[in-house]
Amino acid sequence: QQNGFVESFNARLRDECLNETLFTSLPQARSVLTAWRHDYNHHRPHSSLGNKTPAEVAGKISGAPGWGLTPNPPVAPTPNRGHHSGMRLYS
Repeated sequence: QQNGFVESFNARLRDECLNETLFTSLPQARSVLTAWRHDYNHHRPHSSLGNKTPAEVAGKISGAPGWGLTPNPPVAPTPNRGHHSGMRLYS
């Protein structure tokens, strides 16, 4: 047992979603797993978080609503020039 939290999450995902669904295609699997993840993060209270949802806790910590928001400004801004520093390889 490496990490109790991960082991618990994997068991819950397997019991509540993977063992209950017969997937017929990759798009269907993605859709079902996305719906399960949204329910798990936004609608289901967790006792380890004081009976709040992970989205509620994340919104309180970051000061912004939602879950998994992209940082602003971007972590890796786009450079003004290409990777060749303006040097042209072909004329």
